[in-house]
Formats: sequence, C-alpha cells, structure tokens
Amino acid sequence: MDNRIAWTANTMRKASGARTSLFGAREAEAARSFHRSFPQYDETPLRSLAALAGRLGIAGIFVKDESFRFGLNAFKVLGASYAVAKHLSSRLGIDLSELDYTRLVSPELRRKLGEITFVAATDGNHGRGVAWTARQLQQAAVIYMSKGTASARLENIRAEGALASIIEGNYDDAVRLAAENARSRGWVQVQDTAWDGYREIPTWIMQGYGTMAAEAMEQLHSLGVEKPTHVFLQAGVGSFAAAIQGYFVEVFGGERPTTIIVEPHEANCFYRSAAASDGRPRAVRGEMATIMAGLACGEPSPPAWELLRDYSEMFFSCPDWVAANGMRLLGNPLAEDPRIISGESGAVTAGLLAALLTADSLRDARAALRLGRNSRVLLFSTEGATDPENYRRIVWNGAYPAEE
Repeated sequence: MDNRIAWTANTMRKASGARTSLFGAREAEAARSFHRSFPQYDETPLRSLAALAGRLGIAGIFVKDESFRFGLNAFKVLGASYAVAKHLSSRLGIDLSELDYTRLVSPELRRKLGEITFVAATDGNHGRGVAWTARQLQQAAVIYMSKGTASARLENIRAEGALASIIEGNYDDAVRLAAENARSRGWVQVQDTAWDGYREIPTWIMQGYGTMAAEAMEQLHSLGVEKPTHVFLQAGVGSFAAAIQGYFVEVFGGERPTTIIVEPHEANCFYRSAAASDGRPRAVRGEMATIMAGLACGEPSPPAWELLRDYSEMFFSCPDWVAANGMRLLGNPLAEDPRIISGESGAVTAGLLAALLTADSLRDARAALRLGRNSRVLLFSTEGATDPENYRRIVWNGAYPAEE
C-alpha cells in the first residue's frame, strides 16, 4: 500500500433501525458507577475546537481527551478495571452493583479472593491499565509486549508493579503467549480481543469503555449539542470502536451518527475486511511497523468485527503521516482552541478529519459521508504522549511530513 489515504464504503450495513443490547446506556452507566468508586476517578474533558472547525468549514469539532484518565495517559484502564472487577464479583458470587473499590479491597473480601494473577498482551496502554488495576485491587499482573515496544511504555507498566517483558513477536503473538500461560499456570487473561471460548472478559472490557461514551454525551448536552453527526473511531482489535459504536446504535437506533473507522496501513485488518465485502474478517500478518503502536493489531476481535461490519459507514487505512499531522494539529491550536497533547494512536482521527475536509483526492469520500458546514464531529484522543521521545520528534522536529 502506498503513502496515500485509502477508503472503502461499507456495503454490509444492517437496516437503519437495528439495535444491539450489550453496549447501551444502561451498561455504560453500570460501568461508570463502578469507575466512580475509585478515589482517582474524574471525568476526562471534552474539548471544543471551534476555531479549527471554522477553519475546516464545519459546525463543530469535539475531542474527548483521554490523556487525563486516572493519571494513566490513556483510556484503556476503563475496560481493564471493569473486566477485572466483574471477574472478582463472579468469583465472590456478588453482583458488581453491590460492590465498589472500597469493598473489593476490604480485608474480608481479600481473604475470600486470595492471590490472583492477571495476564495480558499489550502494545502499551491496555497492559498499563491491567497492571494499575491489579495493584489498586491488591492482586498481581504479568504483561507481555510486542517487539519494538518503546521503553517508556515498558517502564510505565513496571512502575505499576507488574512483571512486564517484550517478546520476539507481534501483538497477536503476545496474545497467544498470554493465553498459553493463563491455561498452564492458572492465571486470568484480561484481553480485549475475543476468540472461540473467550468472549466474556472481552465483552466486559468493551462495556467498561462505555463510560467514555456516557461522559461524552453528557458533556455534549452541556454545550447545547444533542448528538454528533459524525464519530471517528480508531481500531486496533476493534473493541474500543465497537463499544462506542454499540452505545450510539443502542441509544439512537436509526438516527445514530455516521461512524468512520480508522486504522494504520500496516495493520488495516478492518479496512481489508470491509473492502472484501463478504462479511468475513481478514487478518494482517508480520511486524506491522507503524508509529500508531496502540493500533498495531492484525486480527479483528470477532464481536467487534460484527458490530463494525453491521453499523459503520466507512473504513479508512492511513499512512503514518496522517497521525503525525493530527498530533501537530491538536498540539498547536488555532486562536482560543485548547491545546491537546495526543499520541500517535490518539491523533490519527484528527489528522484524517483535516485531510478529508481539505484534500481534493478525498472529495468523493467527503461527499459520501456528507461532511459539510452543518457537521458536528466527535473524536476520541485515546492517549496522550505515551512515547514522549517520539512525540517530540514528530511535533518538534517535523517527522513524517504530509505527502498528500
């Protein structure tokens, strides 16, 4: 694939009135209720970029800034903490609605639970979320990371008390290693991708992400916005994108926002799956060398694929310069717009939105999406500068210049 942005419209969407029942407002509020019980909880800000919207010719751009989430610089802890808590509640035989952080770390429940080791594969943010959760709930964590992981991401996980290591393989290899060791050693795998016989924990993780959607909708309402017209969502294994998509499908049905799925060229399994247009997921193999480390996942999670296949309007595959442009755009705001420190995976949707609204080569995609002066776009900056050295190289030194 070359250095241009590629896109494909989704020809497999379901009827406009279809709904899903796993990721709606009720499930999001259940997750949010648990998250609120942590003393570190605070909702992350929703930034309005009015000046940028005006420059690009649309009505509004709203960015949910997840760099403030629990002090961990990324959103992933929402899914990890909720899934771990659901697992603990099932072991105790107590519904999670009757538990909270304080009860889970009480001496009485700690004695009942004993010592549990949670294991996960990660490109950085998910593993840090699992490690943080295990430490907060006084349990243990083992984390496997893919080849080429930035040292800063590895050390951040070790700082949470986890045993973390980088393997000689890609993300999907790390997932398989975590699964093997979970089976052989009696550990509990906390993974946001699913396979045959492993769907419960990935579903809980996705439901945990619903906290973001619930917060964002309340924040939009406070700004006088009933709902966005368009939502751009990053896809690695697809669990984040599908969770947010599922929320909007359940809440709005046929009136839901137009959803755009965004991936890096080197790990564009959803784009390839949508382009094949036969309903079956496709995988990408190899090292998947991209600056968007959090999206360098080659195998779609089946439940995520099913949701995104059924309800998304368009899939994009992006070269690295799109993410780099997004980082610079958010980090160097216009006029009174607030500054957003967004990492490579967090900023790719902003870079794509700007390209869509300015590049002649993308005018057909822009027209198909009906992006115009009345559009109100919601973005999720899913991480801050989780690799500070690379952030400076891109934003200060101009690495990965645009080639459109």
